[in-house]
Amino acid sequence: MTVQTKVVEYSQDGTNFEGYFAWNDAAAQPGPCVVVSHAWGGLGEFEQARARDLAELGYAALCLDLYGKGVRGSNPEENSKLMQPFLDDRAMLQSRLTLAVDVASQQEIVDASQVAAMGYCFGGLCVLDMARVGAAVLGVVSFHGIFHPPGNTEGNDITAKVLALHGWDDPMATPEQAVALAAELTAAGADWQIHGYGHTVHAFTNPAAQNPSLGTVYSESAARRSWSALVNFLEEIF
Repeated sequence: MTVQTKVVEYSQDGTNFEGYFAWNDAAAQPGPCVVVSHAWGGLGEFEQARARDLAELGYAALCLDLYGKGVRGSNPEENSKLMQPFLDDRAMLQSRLTLAVDVASQQEIVDASQVAAMGYCFGGLCVLDMARVGAAVLGVVSFHGIFHPPGNTEGNDITAKVLALHGWDDPMATPEQAVALAAELTAAGADWQIHGYGHTVHAFTNPAAQNPSLGTVYSESAARRSWSALVNFLEEIF
């Protein structure tokens, strides 16, 4: 069993993107694929490592690139500047997300009927938007995601299963916002779960997150529990 990786280039409206694709050459092909949506700094080693972890489990994984080839942030100020235009124009964000799902589905070893998505922080918001707009995914998993609704999906049915893995003390996604997300998903007819981890804040899966003043702190227990929840979810939908 060997994990293989490659760069996947794609484009939209004159912007070139560089995704990262990982797969297991011992797995049955074509098979299921998970699209991995990055945090606010852009596609990096953290997301690439998760793609390789998924490949170890036998899934293909495509890390999408929202910002464009080589466009990455290196500090919170730069990250925020990169992310903000997508928060201001959710239709643009949703278009790029749908494109990434299409790119994943078009990979030769992927069964286009078996695609899911997962994302971290800003990427958690992204995969929720995939579900909201009816992207071709069976399910989405948000890790310490942002819950703000986009404002352009009211009345849509959500057919993808939804799993939100959430630090209950996350200052960027309050308990009130978690309850509002539950109400939104219920109204949309979604099959949803929200797992709240006590005494846990934002970015709990990232060992590099150690900034209590910003509300981003790694939690070994929440990281472990949330990955187990992801594995169980993928086994269910695939």
